[in-house]
Amino acid sequence: MRILGLDPGLRNTGWGVIDAVDNRLRHVADGVIRPDASAALAERLVQLHDGILSVIAEFGPDEAAVEETFVNMNPASTLKLGQARGVVLLVPAKAGLPVGEYAATLVKQSVVGTGRAAKEQVGMMVRTLLPGCLAATPDAADALAVAICHAHHRGTQQKLAKAGAR
Repeated sequence: MRILGLDPGLRNTGWGVIDAVDNRLRHVADGVIRPDASAALAERLVQLHDGILSVIAEFGPDEAAVEETFVNMNPASTLKLGQARGVVLLVPAKAGLPVGEYAATLVKQSVVGTGRAAKEQVGMMVRTLLPGCLAATPDAADALAVAICHAHHRGTQQKLAKAGAR
């Protein structure tokens, strides 16, 4: 199962691709989509769309997972982030991928063991869980953490479904 993890942002959207087979995880790729900050909002959203579409075309994920956003103190920033998140949800769904959504605290709990982990802790654990992964930016590490969280929770959901079918 190939999973695309996405950490939405209008300035930086982190992405990470992993392969999950049984309980084994393997790093495939990661990066950041950086829309042109000087462009109009609509153009930045198009750039975000095109960037995610390119990642999907290149790596062929089977499923996607997106981190839920928290409400910001600045309403205008929250609205813009919501628009970026809409694009991040839309692109994989439009490509036919099932899309899971996870709260940031659940992602951190799944990867680090505590829902209040610092970004540095998340990055360190991502590099530990995915040998050979450098995850050079915090946004890419967060996206990989979302993919790892999805792999763990997806597996649990499958086991529960199998147990219920017996």
